[in-house]
Amino acid sequence: MKKRIGLLYGGKSAEHEVSLSTAFAVLKAIDFEKYDVQPIYITLDGEWCKGPQLSAPVSSIDELEFKNTSETQPNNILRFILDENNTQMEYDVIFPLLHGTNGEDGTVQGLLEVLNLPYVGNGVLASAAGMDKVVMKQLFEIAGLNQVSYVHFLRKEWEQNQSAIVNKCENELPWPMFVKPANLGSSVGINKANNKEELINAINVALKYDRKIIVEQGIVAREIEMGVLGNDDPKVSVPGEIKPNTEFYDYESKYKDNSTSLIIPAKITSEVHSTMKDMAIRAFKILDCAGLVRSDFFVTENNEVFINEVNTMPGFTPVSMYPLLWQNSGVSYSELIDQLIDLAVERYEEKQILQYNKD
Repeated sequence: MKKRIGLLYGGKSAEHEVSLSTAFAVLKAIDFEKYDVQPIYITLDGEWCKGPQLSAPVSSIDELEFKNTSETQPNNILRFILDENNTQMEYDVIFPLLHGTNGEDGTVQGLLEVLNLPYVGNGVLASAAGMDKVVMKQLFEIAGLNQVSYVHFLRKEWEQNQSAIVNKCENELPWPMFVKPANLGSSVGINKANNKEELINAINVALKYDRKIIVEQGIVAREIEMGVLGNDDPKVSVPGEIKPNTEFYDYESKYKDNSTSLIIPAKITSEVHSTMKDMAIRAFKILDCAGLVRSDFFVTENNEVFINEVNTMPGFTPVSMYPLLWQNSGVSYSELIDQLIDLAVERYEEKQILQYNKD
């Protein structure tokens, strides 16, 4: 029998457009001989909208954006999960393709856990910790992973004592610095600062997107990434290098101008490759990840390796780095989708053996 897949995308997030592109790509690649696919679109306003079941790919991204009609029931989450008679779960697996806040950060994962539904990708803890760059880096410290120096603070602290935070950044970090919202991806709200004025401006931009800010030391290094796939026994892809034509790998270079070069496999020494593989798996395990993760690294001229971050819902179009890494490792885009669905079922079935009483 076909598996019933609930494809969840869109979202109340600055990465809404990215999610739509991901959903469109998955629908073009998923095997409709194996799966019945139900699109569930979350609007920018946070409304959940169920579309018609699909038996073939859609022809444009516009078809993935729809509204509930007046004849539909109220915006009740359960109606997206139960069948028409409201008696049983409608889906075998939920496939969340949500990037950023309200989707990649553990919120939707928590809902799916409460509903006891299998779902693709990372759980509540890994999603939340992977989204919060400060918490992520603190866990990396516990794991003994090498990373660049950083400073972090909250909006309230910035409002109360801006000069003290600027002084702390200048005293602890060399120029240039990178300023980021702690809880956002796809390089949204990220800016490079070469001096005090640029630092203040960059912080004010980042505060538009999050109440927590992280300022990182900038280093001269190559940007190299690896894909991780699995549950308790993860495997690692070949490495790939990102070479943006812009000053750094920003939102435009990721999704708009197509000017970034992706070199797969990256040309690195066997020692660097071994170090990256070890660090990627250690990062995956300390965050208790599942399904998929992209691990991002800096590699300096003298081959020192720093882990930058992990992405628990990486870009997932056929031209995104994560699927390309696996394609170059012998796993096609369609096969990758199949494996992620299988991993979701595997993790779900393991949870079902847990005992919830004392006897």
